[in-house]
Amino acid sequence: MTDSRVFPALPDASWARVLCVVAHPDDMEYGTSAAVATWTARGVDVTYLLLTKGEAGMQRPPEEVGPLRAGEQHQACASVGVHDLRILDHADGMLMPTLELRRDIARVIRQVRPDAVVTANFDVEAYGGLNQADHRAAGLATVDAVRDADNTWVFRELADDEGLPKWHTSALLVAGHPVATHAVAVDEQAVAASVASLEHHQAYLADLPGHPKPADFIPQILAQGGAAAGTGHAVLFRVYDLGGFASSTDDDA
Repeated sequence: MTDSRVFPALPDASWARVLCVVAHPDDMEYGTSAAVATWTARGVDVTYLLLTKGEAGMQRPPEEVGPLRAGEQHQACASVGVHDLRILDHADGMLMPTLELRRDIARVIRQVRPDAVVTANFDVEAYGGLNQADHRAAGLATVDAVRDADNTWVFRELADDEGLPKWHTSALLVAGHPVATHAVAVDEQAVAASVASLEHHQAYLADLPGHPKPADFIPQILAQGGAAAGTGHAVLFRVYDLGGFASSTDDDA
């Protein structure tokens, strides 16, 4: 449950680049993609970084599922204006917030140089039950990697061997957090794009018995966010100000 106050609008007008880091294909599609569609429609470059291929998420052999889910994710990205999709090869279902994972995320942060990084709720309890292990590991590793990417002396090989100097991200956004702080108002077109983004995970959803149709619940989620933001529809985030939140620039930290 979110608190009952009206959430202020996210001060994102100056943002040029956003990096979204999640564990699996489809993790961005449960409403958060409406904010992505809103950003890309405004000209913001959004990159998706998936830490696994989601190969353990269906009742089929992983070697078949990985490419299938990657294809569905490419279609989902296209529906919300995302043209840069990166999928790492960490094992689905066995993510751990290791130094290796942190380095892999920090590398992409330094490559993309985002104004903000988005990840998903990594609490033990989330979404009405116990959060999935990969979600928890992905969020924790992302929190640390944002700092690692801005530290000269952590993962020095990224600068020395790969030519990737440190990068300061102004804000970390956590989607699906029970204690939100800010809202991104989204219009009907963005709502429709968000629904479409989840619908593109057709094979995956068909493998989940009893899963509701995206059109039956995504608009409801976004309408609840809108009610909390004093608008029709909205995506809510818990925002952590990492310095320069409301006035991020394209300069090195």
